[in-house]
Amino acid sequence: MTTSHKTHILLVEDDQNLGQILKEYLEIKGFKVDLASNGQVGLDYFKSKAYDFCILDIMMPVMDGFELAENIRKMNKQVPLLFLSAKAMKDDRIKGLELGADDYLCKPFSMEELLLRIKAILKRSTQYIKEETRFEIGSYIFDYTKQEIKLHDIVQNLTTKENALLYLLCKKKNDILTRDEALNNIWGDDSYYTARSMDVFISKLRKYLSKDPNIQILNVHGSGFKLID
Repeated sequence: MTTSHKTHILLVEDDQNLGQILKEYLEIKGFKVDLASNGQVGLDYFKSKAYDFCILDIMMPVMDGFELAENIRKMNKQVPLLFLSAKAMKDDRIKGLELGADDYLCKPFSMEELLLRIKAILKRSTQYIKEETRFEIGSYIFDYTKQEIKLHDIVQNLTTKENALLYLLCKKKNDILTRDEALNNIWGDDSYYTARSMDVFISKLRKYLSKDPNIQILNVHGSGFKLID
């Protein structure tokens, strides 16, 4: 998906001035944007319309961004989520990622950086489609294009980053996927905090694949990870 297709964004920001500035900027860049003033309004919007991307402020009245993200993920496991926050604490970043967020941007930030992050997330969700997209992992079937893992009739939907990470592991199955390769391909950098974020996603993938005891995602000390089935 590209901005030429009028990507529909749900922007939830309680700072009226900032929200309006972001809305107008993104609309100039070719996006369709709905602005909600708090989490509850944002949830009501999400229930009534189809969105391609969500930008959620964390500190909001009525319902904060974390609670809103939890509600969104109950309804849609795949829609990309990006958190905006004045909070730069590591625990908040980890919590956001555990809720299935694709990125986390701390205030203050530049409009250009926000735009680049949105485009990068949208690109990651489609960049591998022309390559092999369906894999057998033990008893599971992983379909990259559908962003899902299937075990018999049980389907586990994946977030954009979970999907991209499992794809790279499958392409390197029984070989080492280096940390640097994964970080630079999916996150675009290899900083300490980003590496910690990747560990959260590895843990979630292990949980999703845990019903087949023959499947392992091994930590290879000093190198990266190896998917074995």
